[in-house]
Amino acid sequence: MSVFSRFTLLRSMTLFQRITLSVRVLLVLLLSLPVLAGLVGVMLPAFGYFPALDAHDFTFTVFAQLLAIDGMGKMVLLSFITGLSATVISVASAFLLLAVFYRSAYLNKLQTWLSPLLVLPHAAAAIALLFVLSPSGFFSSIAANFSNILSSIGTDEAASVGGASTLLPPMWAFPYDSYGISIIIALALKELPFVFLMAITVMSQPHVKRKFDGYFKSATALGYSPVTVFFKVIFPTVYPQARLPILAVLAYATANVEIPLLLGPNNPPTLAVAVVQWFNHVDLSMRFQASAAALLQVAVTLVALCVWVVGEHVAKYAQGRFYSNGFRHTGQVFSSLLAYAIVAVYAVIVLSIIVSTVLWSFATFWQFPAFLPAGLTLLHWKTTLWALAEPFNNTLLLATLVSGFSVIVAIMALEAETVSGHGDHNSKPTSYFNGWSGALLSLTLFLPLLVPGVAFLYGLVWFQLAYFNEAVWFHLFISHLVYVLPYVFISLAVAYRKFDPRYAQVAYGMGKTPWQVFVNIKLPLLLAPILVAFALGLAISFSQYLPTLLSTGGRIATVTTEAVAAASGSSARLTAVYVIVQTLMPLLGFVLAWWLPTVCFNPMGRYSLLQTRKSKL
Repeated sequence: MSVFSRFTLLRSMTLFQRITLSVRVLLVLLLSLPVLAGLVGVMLPAFGYFPALDAHDFTFTVFAQLLAIDGMGKMVLLSFITGLSATVISVASAFLLLAVFYRSAYLNKLQTWLSPLLVLPHAAAAIALLFVLSPSGFFSSIAANFSNILSSIGTDEAASVGGASTLLPPMWAFPYDSYGISIIIALALKELPFVFLMAITVMSQPHVKRKFDGYFKSATALGYSPVTVFFKVIFPTVYPQARLPILAVLAYATANVEIPLLLGPNNPPTLAVAVVQWFNHVDLSMRFQASAAALLQVAVTLVALCVWVVGEHVAKYAQGRFYSNGFRHTGQVFSSLLAYAIVAVYAVIVLSIIVSTVLWSFATFWQFPAFLPAGLTLLHWKTTLWALAEPFNNTLLLATLVSGFSVIVAIMALEAETVSGHGDHNSKPTSYFNGWSGALLSLTLFLPLLVPGVAFLYGLVWFQLAYFNEAVWFHLFISHLVYVLPYVFISLAVAYRKFDPRYAQVAYGMGKTPWQVFVNIKLPLLLAPILVAFALGLAISFSQYLPTLLSTGGRIATVTTEAVAAASGSSARLTAVYVIVQTLMPLLGFVLAWWLPTVCFNPMGRYSLLQTRKSKL
């Protein structure tokens, strides 16, 4: 678009349309400025410049001292290997499930089953896995009771199954194993639903689905098995569209803090955990070492991303022979067996987590290897809920403010895309931001997800303390907004860009303004996806541990920070209550998001609700 055309377009816009364009620019600034400012705030101390500690000279000695630390190489390798391995496992498992269950009745059931796990916070998932896979956990108790039963066969004494026993827990490595296997398992279990649902979102687009159906019918008519059809025809189209979310998963996995902190080794820990420990050290001079380590974490994440991209090119080069070999049943039986095994293992782990966590929250005395607790009580719930009153209020207030603001910004920014390039409301809407500006927005959305949090959050806190020292809630709001806004925008963009423009064209033909069309037509019709995006924002905000801890210095407690603290030193019973509360909060948000549209804007729903009330009366 030429400069003259842009000027003409701006003059023809209404005030509402100009506001939407301004909000779109605001979105880019809200996501890019905190990340860039945080990176600058970390880079300066990493190179020896930190005026607060009377350091005014730039030097490389900080990096030399960092690399000389014993175990530094193992920290780097641990972060790299665990993040890359977990991503490979989750991506391979997700696409294998899609290949086996594509166009089957089980796919929708699998989607329904995995969707609630998407909102499970990482900290809650790590704590719940401790109840199941630790040496004295649920699986170990089952194995010990089964062993007692076998050993009692043929003897006069019956095993006291479910009662007290002198058996000691087995001494296996999980958790805290030095190879990070526990971290890989937890990250893979947590990220598999996200990758699976992202791919489902791509495949469920109407025009894509119609094209895939045609491909599938043609290939199966030629004798190809469903798994072969998926990997030869559908996967090459789906993967490029799901590539950025997968890269975001890889970046997050290499720099995650909650899961390695709760399940990983301590001597040495992963690099991200070490960065957090050094930044929180009582010796303020450790800030130099922590800042250099944060930049090293960025390098580790970049290397992991580069390795992934190289792997993509190698796989693309090897695909030529796979596509042209003419084999019609490649790996059909093995893929099916492996997919069903993944579903079975996942189901067993999830059900065991639910049962063990609920039992621990009500248990009075539960000694290994008893299968069930000796008794049940509500004391732990009463104690925890009383202690969680203030953290719960802080969490709910913060999440509501951040998610509500993110929804408003995302809606207005997406509305800017409907501004026609010729200023004609009756023409088909085209994005005003084309070319480099559209690419800039896409890059900005994934910038907070691709840059490790430990790399920019500490620098962001340094800037906040330097200029807004007393505005603690403002620090917390910005730290959460950086993570919530991208997910809310991506969630809303799918539905907003599918909105049928003919509704707006008819309204414009009746003389309605863009504001009237937006309020009276678009918002009611898009209420369901707006509420889902709002619920997703709540879930993301609920799960933030590191941004909350850093931006407030521990002055504002949330449910997640209290859960992690409880897992570090409290009883398993109280910790189980924390996990359940932390899981139910985002789940209830999604339940309300799915239920409210059926009542508010569905006449049949309102009618059936009234009939139900009358019948009860």
